[in-house]
Amino acid sequence: MSSSDRVGIGWRPELAASLYLRLDELDAIEVIADNYFRASRRERSALRSLARDVPMFLHGVGMGLASAHAIDGARLDPRLDNMARLVAAIEPEAWTEHLAFVRAGGIEIGHLAAPPRTIENVAGALANIERAVAVIGARPQLENIATLIDPPGSALTEPEWTRAILDASDVPLLLDLHNLYANACNFGRDPASDLLAMPLERVRTVHISGGVWVQAPSGKRRLLDDHLHDPPAPLFDLLTLLAERVPQPLTVMLERDGDYPRIDALMAQLRAAREALARGRRARHEPSTWRQAA
Repeated sequence: MSSSDRVGIGWRPELAASLYLRLDELDAIEVIADNYFRASRRERSALRSLARDVPMFLHGVGMGLASAHAIDGARLDPRLDNMARLVAAIEPEAWTEHLAFVRAGGIEIGHLAAPPRTIENVAGALANIERAVAVIGARPQLENIATLIDPPGSALTEPEWTRAILDASDVPLLLDLHNLYANACNFGRDPASDLLAMPLERVRTVHISGGVWVQAPSGKRRLLDDHLHDPPAPLFDLLTLLAERVPQPLTVMLERDGDYPRIDALMAQLRAAREALARGRRARHEPSTWRQAA
């Protein structure tokens, strides 16, 4: 593992007491920004103090930067205003959001959805991103999302669409390995091939999490990314492959949003992530057998 690689966890109220006692085992933490948009001054002060003890990322879930519905440019959109105020108050290492849409026609759909991957959608996402940057004052890291249906009307693959947005907006990728793994499994693709097709040179942060297999109306099984289960073993193989293929430092965050195991089990998953990173870094710097033979 590179000395610059880091491993951390999503900070949740249910875990806070245990994590406070394990801060020396955490290189970084991630906080759901939307949960603090209406926080009291005391709560924000405590969050700012925590950010001084361990590098913090503010993770947004409600902007819908890839929505067909544009972020309002005529007035200060409350979603952007809330994030701007929180970023200014906390001074996190970075703020992040999803490449997703969450509203259309004035209706909030209540979850992260994958839009049709088209040139027109790329243009709309770029406009939303630039508006967000202008208000918040810093460029985000943007995350790939999981989807149970392949967005109809798409003209671009997910890697093509992702690269088009990130290259044009010049923002880093928050690569969610379980989202990538779930999409590959759900649509009959090889997860490693999907990983290598993504703009890996832009990856700065990585999410790992777990999910559950559910029965789709068609009778086929789908892997649902629910953050209620442990990361599956193939995710650590993907993390090793990523660490082998990229030179830049990576910050890996474990996400868990319920059905929490004992803190020791979560710490074991963080150690597994460190070991996966270390395997990839060793493979990157040690010639393989076939290269030696050549």
